[in-house]
Amino acid sequence: MSTPGGGELSATLRRIERSAGALATSSVARMDETLPWFRALPADQRSWVMLVAQAGARSLVQWLREGGGTADSTQEVSDEVFAAAPQALARSITLQQTVALIKVTIDVVEEQVSHLAAEGEEQQLREAVLRFSREIAFSAARVYARAAESRGAWDARLQALLVDALLRGDSPDVLASRAAALGWADAPPVAVAVGRSPGGEVSAVLHVVYRQARRIGVEVIGGVHGDRLVIVLGGAPDPLTATAKLLSAFGDGPVVVGPAVPSLDEATESARAALSGFRAAPAWPSAPRPVPAAELLPERALAGDAEARRRLRHDVYATLVRAGGELLATLDAFLAAGGTLESAARALFVHPNTVRYRLRRIAEVTGFSPLSPRDAFALQVALTVGRLDPVAPQTSPVPTQTMTPATRKSAQNEDDPRRSL
Repeated sequence: MSTPGGGELSATLRRIERSAGALATSSVARMDETLPWFRALPADQRSWVMLVAQAGARSLVQWLREGGGTADSTQEVSDEVFAAAPQALARSITLQQTVALIKVTIDVVEEQVSHLAAEGEEQQLREAVLRFSREIAFSAARVYARAAESRGAWDARLQALLVDALLRGDSPDVLASRAAALGWADAPPVAVAVGRSPGGEVSAVLHVVYRQARRIGVEVIGGVHGDRLVIVLGGAPDPLTATAKLLSAFGDGPVVVGPAVPSLDEATESARAALSGFRAAPAWPSAPRPVPAAELLPERALAGDAEARRRLRHDVYATLVRAGGELLATLDAFLAAGGTLESAARALFVHPNTVRYRLRRIAEVTGFSPLSPRDAFALQVALTVGRLDPVAPQTSPVPTQTMTPATRKSAQNEDDPRRSL
């Protein structure tokens, strides 16, 4: 059989067949001498490389017998070289390292051309080896591409299962095992962001997420659930700022970020808050993007989120009740007056500066300022939720219309206006 160059290589082929084992042994010995990382490989992986080297020598003979082969036959022969080793080898050795192994093997074969080739066939064999090395390199790229696709599909399924477990509130053990399979480092803090998916192939959507996450140096696990894109962020000092840098991965509409938690074990809380906020976000059309779930407490409460109702009742309403100092009555009067300070002061029979002081106290103890329209709305919902809940503490402020002159004077003197300026 002639090579593409046209010469007969029958004698050369016989010599290569007889020397196949020696070539493989020499190649592995050269790898051991020149590649430090190869020496550090476990014994089983080194034996796999030996099998690949032996298969490569046999494949070279077959390739030469077929005259260099057609495109289809070349792929079939060269792919068989890597079929000699298990797929685990592709996960243990990088593509760059594989190319280094191929180069060492080809160098050894080229050095032996004068001994392998029959007289007058040296140049033909040398050219054939160079062409064959190119085909082997292409074959290695195909092997790694298939391995990457398979690994990517498996990782995508694992991530989807992990995100689903977060949304369902599965046990920390389930979350930890699935996260470990994905190589999640669990760098604190951890937070969950929810927005609309841009649509298209899930792998393409997540590829954008991972690429942008690498740029900003944060860990991410993503999943597409229906029309929602759910992202778990780890190691971002400010999850809200990090999410803002990932916005292009989301589709149109609100993007809600749950509270930061110390680890993935506790991320169910963040996921629930973010998901609840995403469902309630349409009620606040002018919400920032992204928006913390905590800023959507009133909308979440109105949408039926029990945790949001509990927080408004406990952190806002009950706090006002415990603070005393007529704060609850002042807030009622201020809201009833449409946010007009002077009207609230007249209704309470106190100086406007007293109302100002009490409003500042309300902002201090609740974190919501009645002077801000958005915060005033949250406070109004908190009052409603607190009073509807039968277990919430109640107060019975003295109605302003029944105040006696003495009571009115006491209320006016409660906070000295001059000291509150």
